[in-house]
Amino acid sequence: MKSRIRTYLAFIALTTCLIQSQENPDSRPNIVFFLVDDLGWTDLGCYGSNFYETPNIDSFAMDGVKFNSAYAACHVCSPTRSSILTGKYPARNNMTDWIRGRRDFPFQQYLNVKTGQFLPFEEITLAETLRSHGYATGAVGKWHLGKAPSTPDKHGFDWHVPRHWNGGAPNRTFYAPYGLKGLEDAPDGEYLTDRLTDEALGFIENNKDQPFFLYLAHFAVHDPIHGRPDLVEKYETKLKENPVNGNQPYVLEGNPDAHEPLSRDHLDEIIDQEDWNGYGVLPQSTVKIKQYQDNTQFAGMVEAVDQSFGRILNALKNWGLEDNTIVIFSADNGGMAGMNVGNPKRKVSEDQLDIAFSTSVLPLRGAKGWLYEGGVRVPCIVKWPGAGNKGMVSEEPIISTDFYPSILEMAGLPLAPEQHQDGVSIAPLLTGQQSLDRDAIYWHFPHYSNHGMQPPAGAIRSGDFKLIEYFENYNVQLFNLRKDIGEQQNLAESMPEKVAELRAKLRAWRKDVDAQMNQLNPDYDPLSGI
Repeated sequence: MKSRIRTYLAFIALTTCLIQSQENPDSRPNIVFFLVDDLGWTDLGCYGSNFYETPNIDSFAMDGVKFNSAYAACHVCSPTRSSILTGKYPARNNMTDWIRGRRDFPFQQYLNVKTGQFLPFEEITLAETLRSHGYATGAVGKWHLGKAPSTPDKHGFDWHVPRHWNGGAPNRTFYAPYGLKGLEDAPDGEYLTDRLTDEALGFIENNKDQPFFLYLAHFAVHDPIHGRPDLVEKYETKLKENPVNGNQPYVLEGNPDAHEPLSRDHLDEIIDQEDWNGYGVLPQSTVKIKQYQDNTQFAGMVEAVDQSFGRILNALKNWGLEDNTIVIFSADNGGMAGMNVGNPKRKVSEDQLDIAFSTSVLPLRGAKGWLYEGGVRVPCIVKWPGAGNKGMVSEEPIISTDFYPSILEMAGLPLAPEQHQDGVSIAPLLTGQQSLDRDAIYWHFPHYSNHGMQPPAGAIRSGDFKLIEYFENYNVQLFNLRKDIGEQQNLAESMPEKVAELRAKLRAWRKDVDAQMNQLNPDYDPLSGI
């Protein structure tokens, strides 16, 4: 009975939004999409962090719906950003790696697939669709979807800043002068996260009398790991007063597609041996993953993002826009608990560890650049004023392709199923529905990862089960995420029928989206070392 009542109320809310939108375009809700770069699932207080302080985001979680099983469409940035703006899996338009993508090395058995270098112009982006319905559209911060002419203004945004910057990170620094077009007037020492917030607030103020779509995509908390000095000082004091106590500060992870993958017991046994003392690509293609949240520079970055979010929310309230603005908070991939080994010869000294390893994503396994949960599970909170629930937590899996149809439905606008064909509207979840009519979600990464020695692979989550299939030796791992969120118990051998079922679905999906697969490396040299 309660389920039918919730469904009826959801229908009434959706119908009301649609009628109001059609009768009066100016009543259409504003949309703020607040995207954080490299923010791990547990980097917020409301998701379990005991070190980073995020009071504004934590409070926001009580005003909206917090998703515990939200996923990025990729474990690196450009593909996820493409999925948000197109509603399509990255495999469907070959936006499968960060732009420019990792180069090939002789140790690779296969070549990396050549990923797209710009967002395809034939895609009708979310910004273009909203603009066609009378929305002012603004993009602030990171783009990373192509150099000119594939700039935000060519994909539906009326205004954007910084201009003509396609880097995955800011131009070497978070402190002015930034070397970014449109921000040349910044006083020396100004902090980039604060300045981008100023720009976003200016866009809201200039467009507050009409429906607007603000895409605020912070460069933070991506490296370089530069915290705002006053906040860094705060966390240095906090760490001294409350030092981290625990077990190993790092654990080893190996190549799961090796001919004989190393077990967790073996990895834990060898980490203290002399050959595994350093930080880089270690023997047997192992790497280290950070286990503590104790990085004071990174903590300063996280809290600066929280302050930015609080300023946006306060501005909406002060300008009387709070009750007519949909706000979405999310991240593009997991946290950088593993160092970047885009150059596998990179070595990191002890005094540079906070630069190379920014956070810990425990209890999740892996990190940015991995298909384990630590790479793809992200924080996500959505507030839909007047229709959505408050203070609710949803366990239903959602993915970044879902934002496109969800925003259209919440705004009372017609859906565009031929465009956002891989997304499912999460609007019903916001009004109390417990699940979506979807069998599975998918990932495809035909590349060697920049973070850890992870080979090309794909993955599927269906219900509680997640299967990862690797493309070198076609090893598989199967996990029950409800029982084993840390993905430590590989069930592949004990559940062959479930492996066969999910593997068949994953391969059928790859065929359906015309996913590009790796070709043999003509320069492959297994004895080349790293």
